[in-house]
Amino acid sequence: MFDLRYHVASLAAVFVALVLGIFVGVGLSGKGFVSDAERENLQSRIDELKVERDDAVALAEDANRRGEALDTFAEATYAALVDGRLAGKTIGVVFVGSVDEGVAGALRRTVAYAGGRIVLLRALRVPLDTTGVDAALGGKPETQDLAGPDNRERFGRELARELVAAGPNPALDVVSRVLIEEQSGAANKALDAVVVARSAAPQHGETQDFLAGLYSGLAAAPLPTIGVEKSDPRFSAVPVFHRRGLSTVDRVDTAAGQVALVFLLAGARPGNYGIDADAVDGVLPTPPARPTTQG
Repeated sequence: MFDLRYHVASLAAVFVALVLGIFVGVGLSGKGFVSDAERENLQSRIDELKVERDDAVALAEDANRRGEALDTFAEATYAALVDGRLAGKTIGVVFVGSVDEGVAGALRRTVAYAGGRIVLLRALRVPLDTTGVDAALGGKPETQDLAGPDNRERFGRELARELVAAGPNPALDVVSRVLIEEQSGAANKALDAVVVARSAAPQHGETQDFLAGLYSGLAAAPLPTIGVEKSDPRFSAVPVFHRRGLSTVDRVDTAAGQVALVFLLAGARPGNYGIDADAVDGVLPTPPARPTTQG
C-alpha cells in the first residue's frame, strides 16, 4: 500500500527540532539577546511550521486512503486481470543470495494463478568465492578464458546467456558447486521469461562486477526479464536493476505488484512499475493482448 507515514515521521522530527531550536532562542530573549520583533518572527515561524506539518499529515492520510482503494481494487479484480495470461509459459527465477521464501511464494502463486509454470530456480551464493570460481573455470578449456578478476562482468554475461538458453551450459555446469546455493529444475529447456530478486545486501568489488554482467546479460536476452522486490526491503535493488536495463516491479507481495509482474511476463511494454519512487513508468503497464486459444 502507498504509505507516507515514514515521510510524515521524518517531517515531524524536523519540526520538533526546529521548534526546540526556536524555543531555545526565545528563552535567550529573557536575557536580552532577542528583541521583541525577533521573538514575534520566531513565533510566526513556529505557526508556519505547524501549518506545514498539518498539511503533510493530511496529505499522508489522503495518500493512504487512495493506496487502500488501489489495493482493494487490485485484489477484487486480480483473477480477471491475470487469468490465463501466462498459459503455457515457462518462467525461471534467479535469487542473488539465499531464497527469500516470502518472495518465492508470491512468485509461485502469481505465475501459477496466471497459468504459467516456474520450471527453474537458482539461488546464487554471494559474495563470489573467487578462488573457487577461478579454479572451476580454469579447469576446462572452454571456460578458462572467463576466469580472473578482469573477466567478472564477462562471466556474469555468459552465465545470464546460459540461464535463459536451452544449453549447453559449460560455465554454469563447472561453477555450480561453488556458485549455486540452492536450485530446482533442470537447465535444459529455453525459458519464456526470467524473474530476478536480490535477497543479499549490495555487493562490491569483483562480485559487483559479476552482477553487473549478470543483470545486463539478462536484460539483453530476447525475452522478458524482470527484477522484483517485496515491500519495504532493507536494501532496495530496484535502482541497480533499472540501471542495468531490467524491467522492475516493486512490492511484488501485493496484488498490484503481482498484476504488474504478470503483465510484464506476458509481454507488456518493458519499464519500471509499482508505487515506490523508482517506479517511473507508473503502477501498471498497459496489459498485453491475451493469448489466443486454438480450437
